[in-house]
Amino acid sequence: MQRTVAMYNVLVAVDRETDRAARQARYVERLASDGAEITATVLYVVSPETFGRAEDVAFSEVDAAVDAARSLEEAGVPVDRIVGDGGVPQQIVRTAEELDVDEIVMGGHKRTGVTQVLLGSVVHDVVLSAERPVTVAGGSVSFGRDRRTVLVPVDRDADRALDQASYVANLPNAGERVDAVVLYVFPHQDYAGAPPHEFGEVEAAVAVADYLDGRGVSVDRLAPGGEVVRTILDTAEEHDVDGIVMGGRKRSGVQKVILGSTSLDAMLSAERPVTIVG
Repeated sequence: MQRTVAMYNVLVAVDRETDRAARQARYVERLASDGAEITATVLYVVSPETFGRAEDVAFSEVDAAVDAARSLEEAGVPVDRIVGDGGVPQQIVRTAEELDVDEIVMGGHKRTGVTQVLLGSVVHDVVLSAERPVTVAGGSVSFGRDRRTVLVPVDRDADRALDQASYVANLPNAGERVDAVVLYVFPHQDYAGAPPHEFGEVEAAVAVADYLDGRGVSVDRLAPGGEVVRTILDTAEEHDVDGIVMGGRKRSGVQKVILGSTSLDAMLSAERPVTIVG
């Protein structure tokens, strides 16, 4: 049975970078263009590095926040405006919990080389800490389409894959407007003489496809071989998807900084929105 979401609530956490905030707003406006009722809270957090407090900074003083809120309202999205203070990632996660939002929308900081691993960021910390989906808005947001296409790359962890499927199924008007491409990549099996790649061999992938089918979401099933992140990005380009939905891997301590992951690598490399769930 198709399920129409009556209200979908997003938290748009901005900094002072206007271009980044504009990309975040465009992502939310694309959700609203699917015919759903969306509400947004635009949040600016005063960094402790400035020694400022929320009561000392007016929302109207932050151009990026003002522009994002105005753009959303012009697109018909009701907006609440909040200025917070304290540790920036902690305040974003705390506000998301207090408001019980469906999704946190962040702006990405593109990095290359060793800085991807060794340098922390607000986005990285929120992705690792939040217990709800976090979308990193990319530079490519498509309007004017009747349907939204999302790429759902899964591994063999069934619980993680079903978290991804649940997010997709609960997108605004998913049964009416969303197409999913469920992808399992057989790692590095793209050489001559490699064994055949069968989607049906991967229980997690089959479970996701069946779940989405049952929720009225149209599904394509793909199971190529190759380098995993590269194949995910290439598939996203080939299918011109509106977003990539990755499964999250929670880590603690020094592992947050030193260990990479497929999800984080895709988030740092993709030019289109990437949502990390779980």
